[in-house]
Amino acid sequence: MLQNTQDSPLESAIQRSAWRLLPFLMLMLVLAFLDRVNIGFVRLAYQADTGIGDAAYAFGAGIFFIGYALFEVPSNLITTRVGARTWLARIMVSWGLISAAMIFARSDTVFYVLRFLLGVAEAGFYPGVLLYLTYWFPAKQRARATGLFYLGVPLSLVFGSPLSGLLLQFDGVLGLKDWQFVLAVEGMAAVVVGFIAFFYLCDRPAEAAWLTPAERKALSDEIAREEALKAGQVKHSALGVLRDVRVIAFIVVYFCFQIGTSPFSFYFPSKLASAMGGKVDFTIGLLLALPWLCSAIVTLLATAYADQHENHRQVAVVLIIAGVLASAAVGFTNNPVLLMIAFCIAVPGLTSSQPVFWSLPTQYLSGIGAASGIAFIVSLGNLGGFFSPQIKTYAEQALGNSSVGYLVLSVIAAGAAVILLGLPQNEPRTRFAPPLAKLDAAARKDPA
Repeated sequence: MLQNTQDSPLESAIQRSAWRLLPFLMLMLVLAFLDRVNIGFVRLAYQADTGIGDAAYAFGAGIFFIGYALFEVPSNLITTRVGARTWLARIMVSWGLISAAMIFARSDTVFYVLRFLLGVAEAGFYPGVLLYLTYWFPAKQRARATGLFYLGVPLSLVFGSPLSGLLLQFDGVLGLKDWQFVLAVEGMAAVVVGFIAFFYLCDRPAEAAWLTPAERKALSDEIAREEALKAGQVKHSALGVLRDVRVIAFIVVYFCFQIGTSPFSFYFPSKLASAMGGKVDFTIGLLLALPWLCSAIVTLLATAYADQHENHRQVAVVLIIAGVLASAAVGFTNNPVLLMIAFCIAVPGLTSSQPVFWSLPTQYLSGIGAASGIAFIVSLGNLGGFFSPQIKTYAEQALGNSSVGYLVLSVIAAGAAVILLGLPQNEPRTRFAPPLAKLDAAARKDPA
């Protein structure tokens, strides 16, 4: 899964950890993302049955990110105290139950409350896993590890799009409407996997019974060495990260990402369905799986290339530019073929760039600063997911043009590329800069 370049305890430990942890973490992300965005798949059926209007839908779709933002940092700090195994399992079970409870969201108020609570419940999952990966994978392999985990996002749509379309055919089963059946099944799937996670995951390499003693020591020592190097360069307190200009830049970049990617889940399904003169069904689900399959392929290639050449920023910028140009084009065509071409460029561009981007803050932050910094980046950045539907709706209403919303969101998303290009050129790398050379040598002599 991660290339085993030499027969050593460290390389063996990394390889075994990848096979053991990444597929399961990927499954968890599949269910997390699916429960977050399945309201987009059932949108037409849900609004037709409940009478909830477009503005209310946009607000409810976005308010998820308010709850998510408010509880992201404390949730990630709790992860460092109680351990990832316990806390990630708790997150999954609670969000699955709330997602399933969305079957009762027949009014604007209930819709808002449950979407907000879903954000609260899921808070800490994504940054928690990103932090968790820093415990298991050295910087040289981390972009690929993050990319393999992040495959859960495109895979959730590759399989989730046709799955949701298929489940929409079960209208009346168990006395549930078609949209209710989708939300109930996908929500309870997260509950089941959450219970399994408590027994399957392991907090740190030193506790991994499935590694040999030599592998446990080699991996633990390497992670400790890298943490010492980062701590020697810059130290952050839990709130002190917000005084770091580079962390603020990372937050704005991630905010721009969320502005640009929210339409993929909340509007692309209904956009394609309208262009084809029908509703979201199994066929639409299958077609929408293609852009996410492209995203999965590009993610694998881009993260491996960026790790190999240590040019994460440049790779991310190229992907972002391609993504925003294609996303802007979506608003100006109703031709299904052209829409699919645009989707197949926009989705990989703005999603595959994210695991490449995450190599930058995780190489820079350490200790409690990593826990809070990653959480702040995700939580404040994710507010873009709240504002995105509101900006799109407002722009289209203000200008009286249903095409302009995608263009406005794409312009904002392009800010991510501009900021990344403006970051200082001396970001920490796995090949340490001259000021860190002595510290690096000392750490190699005494990993403890």
